[in-house]
Amino acid sequence: MTDTPPPTPAADPPPPAPRPKAPRKAGSATRDGAASRAPRKRKAAEPPPPPPPPPPPSLWWAGGVALGIVALDQLTKWIVVQALNLVEVQAIDVLDPWLNLRMAWNQGVNFGLLASSEDVMRWVLVAVALAICVWVGVWLVRVRPGRLAQVAAGLLIGGALGNVIDRIAYGAVADFLNMSFPGWRNPYSFNVADIAIFAGALGLVFQPGPARVEKAAAAGADKTRDAQDKTR
Repeated sequence: MTDTPPPTPAADPPPPAPRPKAPRKAGSATRDGAASRAPRKRKAAEPPPPPPPPPPPSLWWAGGVALGIVALDQLTKWIVVQALNLVEVQAIDVLDPWLNLRMAWNQGVNFGLLASSEDVMRWVLVAVALAICVWVGVWLVRVRPGRLAQVAAGLLIGGALGNVIDRIAYGAVADFLNMSFPGWRNPYSFNVADIAIFAGALGLVFQPGPARVEKAAAAGADKTRDAQDKTR
């Protein structure tokens, strides 16, 4: 009797191929029960906030110019009137007739206007000059103008205070500068304070008005905004 080999076990059938998943539609339920959402659109980049306004300018220019004019005015008066003894000599030729030193005591304002020997007028002019200085100072604090306007205001305040010192100390303003032309002799004298007052008043009159300043600032802001847009 011959041995018969044992029957070989039948091979396992191959596993069924996985079924392809159908694509999910927007709004279909997911496994956790939450509805899928459509992709959101990106928001446009917001423009950067405008730069903060610059701090108001300080008043160092006005104060520095005013103090400098007072010091220069009093120094020149001391040198010419006291050191050169113009108060006794009365006249010193420098570049005749273009520039000479001629001593004059002015009890009024420019060109001797409102001159009076009465002591009351002296204090009236002192009060007027101080009132102008206060008014210009208040304007500086409230408006905070630019550098040129501050220089003009400092010239005006410094010149007015220089002449106020003369009126309080001597009872009149010491004038010593005289400018003439060939064939014409100028009868009036002036000083450094008078020059500063004249230049400061002109500077304040012809300074740019607030509307021009605001228009220039707006134009500068527009140029800055355009430059930022181009760099994006």
